[in-house]
Formats: sequence, C-alpha cells, structure tokens
Amino acid sequence: MGSYLLLLKVPHMAPLLAATLIARLPIGINGLAIVLFLRAETGSFAVAGAAAGALALGSGVGAPVGARLIDRLGPAVLPALAVVHAAGLVGLVTLGSGGASTPALVAVSAVTGMVLPPVSSVLRALYPRLLASDEALTQTAFALDSVLTEVLFVAGPLIIAGLVAFVNPGAALLVSGAAVVLGTVSFFVALPARPAREPGLHHSRTGPLGALRDPGMRTLVFSMVPVGFAFGAIEVAIPAFADAEGRPELAGILIAIWSLGSAVGGLVYGARPRRASLAKVHLTVAMIIPLSLLPVALAWSPAVMAFLVVPAGIFIAPLIATRNELAGTVAPPGAETEAYTWPLTALVSGIALGAAVAGVLVDSVGWRSAV
Repeated sequence: MGSYLLLLKVPHMAPLLAATLIARLPIGINGLAIVLFLRAETGSFAVAGAAAGALALGSGVGAPVGARLIDRLGPAVLPALAVVHAAGLVGLVTLGSGGASTPALVAVSAVTGMVLPPVSSVLRALYPRLLASDEALTQTAFALDSVLTEVLFVAGPLIIAGLVAFVNPGAALLVSGAAVVLGTVSFFVALPARPAREPGLHHSRTGPLGALRDPGMRTLVFSMVPVGFAFGAIEVAIPAFADAEGRPELAGILIAIWSLGSAVGGLVYGARPRRASLAKVHLTVAMIIPLSLLPVALAWSPAVMAFLVVPAGIFIAPLIATRNELAGTVAPPGAETEAYTWPLTALVSGIALGAAVAGVLVDSVGWRSAV
C-alpha cells in the first residue's frame, strides 16, 4: 500500500480527497434513500424507482453542463450548485411527506440531480498538474478515487440503515443535503491556485460537442450505459429482496457489503503495477462484470445474499478506475473536466433506466426478475 501513502503526501491531495469524500456523500445516500422514503410514503416501488431514476438521470445530464462551465469559468460555481442541490433534497422530502403527485416527485428529483456539483471531475482534471503526469501515481489516484466512491456506497447505506431504524428515510436525504454543502465548500477552499488563462479560450476550441468531439470519448460513453443499467437494476432488486424477506432495514447493509467488495477490488488494483495496457485491462474487467452479477438472483436468504454480493462488487471499482483514466487520455484540450463527467453521465443514465425498469418488474413479477 506504499503507493497510496506516496499519493497522499502529494501537496493538496489529502485535503482535496477528504473534501470530495464529504461532498460526494449524496452519491451513496440519495438513490437508496429515495427508494426507501418514497416506498414508505407511496407504497409503490414503481414510484420510488422512477424518482430515484430521475435523480440519477438528472445528475448525468447536469454533470457535463456544470463541468463545461467550470472548464470555461473556473470552480467558483461549485458552492452555488451545492446549495441548490441541498434545497432540492429538502423540497423532495417536503413533497413526499405531503402526498405530492408522481410527476411532481419525479420532476423535483430530476432537477435536484442536475445540480449535483461535479467535484470529483474537477479533482481528476487536476491530476496531471498535481501528480506531474507520473504514470504510477496516476493509476493509484484513479484507483483510490474509485475506492472512495465505493466507500460512499458503504457509508451511505449504513447511514441510511441507522436513520431508518431510529428516525426515517427522509432524514437521510437531509443529511445528504448538509454533506454536499459542507464538502463542496471545503473542496473549493482547498483547491490550489488556478493558473491564469484567457477566459473562454478553450471553450471556443472544443466547439458545441465539447469533449464528445473525440471518437474515443464517444465510445467510452456509449459502452457505459448497459453497465449502469445493470447497476440500477441491482440497486432496486436488493431493497426489494430485503422487503420480501420482511427485513427492509437490511437493504442498506446488503448494498454496503456489495460496495465493500468493490472497494477491496479497487484497492488491490491500485496497489499493483499494471502489467497489461490500460485498454486491455479495462476490456477484461468489463467482460467479467455481467458474469459476477448473475448469481445474485440465486439468493434464498439474507445470509446468502450477503455472500453473493461480495463477488458481484469486486470488479466494479477497477472498471470505473480504468474507464476514468481512459477518459483522461482522450480528453480534448480545454475540456478535461467535462471529459471526466461523460462516463458518469452514461453510467447514471443506465442506472436511471435500470432502476425504472427494475421497479416495474419488482412490482409485477418479483425481485429476481430485476437481476
């Protein structure tokens, strides 16, 4: 693990990583919390899945827009986005508790997702400058970034599980709102001084397509959608499984275990030198992912499900790490921050579709059909 210690000794890296961990906590909380909150308020997994999918889809659509603004204007827009996102979560809790219509819940969820600050993409775009383009440290940085994402998916569900047990799912959304404001402001304060450049110069070079003008970027984006679809379906299937077992409080714990498996896989990937090309490693991991998810449908008890979700998660963080690193290699000059958002956009778009389809399947057939 020496490579991780070397990375954390790089100036600015430790405080920036800590701040992004807090700012990105909504990633680990919002989806599951919305499913549990709206399932409790409306009695329907279809409504809950649609709202969770809308939030994920909104974040996918909004991230490149926000990132393009940051490429052009700088990171000063981040705190404002955080405040609006937090306000949206408060509004969703208010509407859900008041019996608002499904279209209203879906609309608010979508808008709230659109303004989630892209702090992780800003940090990834800084890696070449912070790490002096050191290849080994860059691999470790992207691996740690993906591991921290999985830490969010462990910590988030555990926070939800505690709040569901002692308060209610809506409280988790309020905690998420507080975290995004605190973390984003801390991240903005910790940023190194930005090199001076002529405003709007790079924007004019990238054109209306921005980062997507590169064919390699388009390939990375489109191939990420089915991956997200699978993840979105699993994120609905696991709470539905827990509900069918009469133990809804286990949903957060099971998803946390799933994410823990991913974190372990990411740590191992980042600690070992890469012996094959980045593209080859990524393709190999991508082919293994669907095979690792299928056994989840065989679970017949919470204990078995807890066992099966571990191998289902092992390859997720390495997939995300290699995909993000590949995005950096094909990013057009001046669109670096935006480039790192597009794989996420594709992923969450797939998650949105997967969650929505899985919600309908769970209500009509059962949780296994969503896997």
